Amino acid sequence: MHTLAFLEPGHFHATLTLREPTARVSPEVFVYGTAGPELDDFLALVDRFNRRAERPTRWRPRVQVCADPLARLLAERPADLVVLAGRNGGKARVIRRLHEAGLPVLADKPWLVEPGDLDDIRASLAGPPVVREMMTGRRDVTARLVKRLVDDPALFGGFARDEAPAIEQESVHHFEKHVDSAPLRRPWWFFDSRVQGGGAVDIPTHLVDQAQWWLDAEPGRAPTLLSAHGWSTPVPIDVFTRVSGTAEVPADLRHAVAGDALRVFSNAELTYELAGVTVRALTRWEISPPPGGGDASRVVLHGRTALIRIEQSTATAFRRRLTVEARGDATATARALDAALAAAGAELPGVTVKPLASGAHEIVVPPGLDPGHEAHFALLLDELLDWLDAGHWPAALAERTLVKYTLLAEAAAATSASSAE
Repeated sequence: MHTLAFLEPGHFHATLTLREPTARVSPEVFVYGTAGPELDDFLALVDRFNRRAERPTRWRPRVQVCADPLARLLAERPADLVVLAGRNGGKARVIRRLHEAGLPVLADKPWLVEPGDLDDIRASLAGPPVVREMMTGRRDVTARLVKRLVDDPALFGGFARDEAPAIEQESVHHFEKHVDSAPLRRPWWFFDSRVQGGGAVDIPTHLVDQAQWWLDAEPGRAPTLLSAHGWSTPVPIDVFTRVSGTAEVPADLRHAVAGDALRVFSNAELTYELAGVTVRALTRWEISPPPGGGDASRVVLHGRTALIRIEQSTATAFRRRLTVEARGDATATARALDAALAAAGAELPGVTVKPLASGAHEIVVPPGLDPGHEAHFALLLDELLDWLDAGHWPAALAERTLVKYTLLAEAAAATSASSAE
C-alpha cells in the first residue's frame, strides 16, 4: 500500500487525485502547507468526497501547518509519493529538491514559469526516482480515438508536411468555472503570470503534449520555435474578488491593475515545427462561460488523405464533435474509417459513424464510455503506482517532457517582453 503526501495544495487538481476510492493508497494522507484559504479549500473538497452519497471516499488527512512545509516534509518523509499542485512559480526548484531527496513526485503543470526553470527540470528528469506531470489528456476517449485515426496510413495518410500549419489547436478557458458541481475559488496568485505562468507555458503544456503524441511515429523529435506572442485578458476587479474570495487586490498584484480591471497575461499563440510538421497553438482565457457552456476547443489535423476535426463550442452546443473529411477518394476514406473503428471496437465499444450532408463523417462516442476529465486523475495516479511497484523509470517520457519544456522555455522568453509592458 502506498502513502501520499500533499505539499502546499493550492490547485483543485491536487484534490482530484483523491476523487475516487482506491485500496492501493492508505486512507491516511499527509498534508504539508501554510495556513490560508488554499489549504482550507483543499480539505473542504476532500471532505466533500468523503461525504458524497455515491462512491464515498474514506480519506483521513493529517495536516501539518508550518512556516516551511517543504523542509518539514523532507525531515519527516511520511509518504512514498509527493503530490504537488499549487503555485507554479518556484515549482521547478521544489520538484528538484524532492527528487534529489529520493522522493517520487506527481506534479501539476506547468513546471516552467520562467526560462531559468529549465535547468531544474533537466536535473529532475535525468534519472530516477520518477517525476511525472499531471497530464491527463491521453486518457480521454476521444483523444485515444483520434490517435488511432492519425496513425492509420490508409485513412489519414500521414501529416501533410507541406501545409503550414498541419496541426491547428485552439483552446478557450474561463476564469469562472465549476468543479464537482460547485463554483471554483481560484487563489489570487492564479491571476499573476509570474506565479501561475503566462499564456505561453500554462495551457500550451497540454497542447504541445498532444502534438507530440500525434507525431510520435514520425522521425525526429527536436522542436523549433518559429514565432510566439502573448497578450492579456482584462479581468474586472469585481470578478477577481468574487472568484478569488479576496476583499481587494493584494499588493503583489497592483502592478497589473489598469483602471477597473486586472491585466492577466494568460493568452498566447505559438507556431513551431516538430518532426517536420508545422504546429499552431492558440490559447486564450475569457471571463465566464456562456449560459449552458464551458471551455471551448478546436483542433484540425491535416493529413494527406483526410482532415480530422475536433470541436467543442457554441456551434456544437458544447458537445465535443469529431469529424473526418476525405481529401480525395471519399469512398476509400469511408472504407478506411469503417475498418479503423472496427479495429478499435474492443477498446472503444459502441463508437459509430454518422454521414453528414457536407460529405464528412461524424464519429459518435456513446455516453458513458468516458467517465470525464475529473476521473482521469485517478487513472493517472493508478498508472504511476504501477510504475513504483515495478521499479520502472520511464526514460522516453522523461525525454519527451524535457523536449517540451525546452520549447516552452523559448516561448516564455519570446513573450516575456509583452508581459512586462
